[in-house]
Amino acid sequence: MYDGAIMPLAIVSPRPAPLMLVRAGAAILLAASLAACGSSGGKGMAQRGAYKIGAPYKIDGVTYTPQEEFNHVETGVASWYGPGFHGKSTANGEPYDQSARTAAHRTLQMPSIVRVTNLDNGLSTVVRVNDRGPFARSRVIDLSRTAAQELDIVRNGTAHVRIEQLQAESLAVKDVAIQGGGPAEQQAAVAQVASGRYAPPPQPAPVPVQVATYAPPPPPPAPVQPAPAQPVWPTNPRSAPAEVVPVAAAAGNGATVASLATGTTLQPANGFYVQTGAFSTAENAERQRDAVRSYGLSEISQGSTGGRDVYRVRLGPYTTSDAAGIVADRLKRSGYGDARVVAN
Repeated sequence: MYDGAIMPLAIVSPRPAPLMLVRAGAAILLAASLAACGSSGGKGMAQRGAYKIGAPYKIDGVTYTPQEEFNHVETGVASWYGPGFHGKSTANGEPYDQSARTAAHRTLQMPSIVRVTNLDNGLSTVVRVNDRGPFARSRVIDLSRTAAQELDIVRNGTAHVRIEQLQAESLAVKDVAIQGGGPAEQQAAVAQVASGRYAPPPQPAPVPVQVATYAPPPPPPAPVQPAPAQPVWPTNPRSAPAEVVPVAAAAGNGATVASLATGTTLQPANGFYVQTGAFSTAENAERQRDAVRSYGLSEISQGSTGGRDVYRVRLGPYTTSDAAGIVADRLKRSGYGDARVVAN
């Protein structure tokens, strides 16, 4: 991720100069300690990245131990990095793209998928971890510029966040990366998980192992003795055991994005929603509502901003921010770039 370049303070975010120096120094040490962190334009740079966990490493006297996890939850301060690193190699070998929804984490496997929620304003987004960092001790994750914009932290530079790893999505991108799939293929797998259509790649069938066993010879037959006569009772057909007929389980298609909604009516008092847009006229809001009906239950809520009426198009409600985030991410991939998770 880091190659030792020091970005101008005005380009990145309004964070204190001493922290920038610490970050730059940490970047130099990280570049020396992680073999996958190549410089921009290097001939050996892997453009597609790879699945990587990595060995323990030390930065500024602190040892970090990467490990594979699928249920990681963490709370702390998030920061972001942008133009000064655009195009440089990340820790798993991909070129850093500040317009993609990616992030740097100190120990999670790469790639993995996490939801990041800004605890100051309730905004959340889903990012793919493909880099190492940040190494200021008060930070827990470093976001790309686009992810930081979606959480509204670019201006302040940092925010208090909660990180929640998405298990199914993390397993999916692991499968794709191990087979050589790059960022585009990994994003496609995440979209398939969201729609309930993801099928893990087939695994090679285990080779049967034959184990030789010793069978002792049968014992000699016992002498046959005549059995005493037994009375013959009439059989009762009703006493015969009933035939057990196996019932085949119906094959389901898995949960769809639309089925993540909690009910048939909207509950504005609580829950999570996906807002796809805000309009000055009800007619425009109705048009977008009709366009996004296939993604789930929708509503138009009226409010006011700056003394003007605003008509907001929302989908939901959803029981968790993760469920709403899956729908928001699918909408963004379908061209609704303003889709975001909101909580009531």
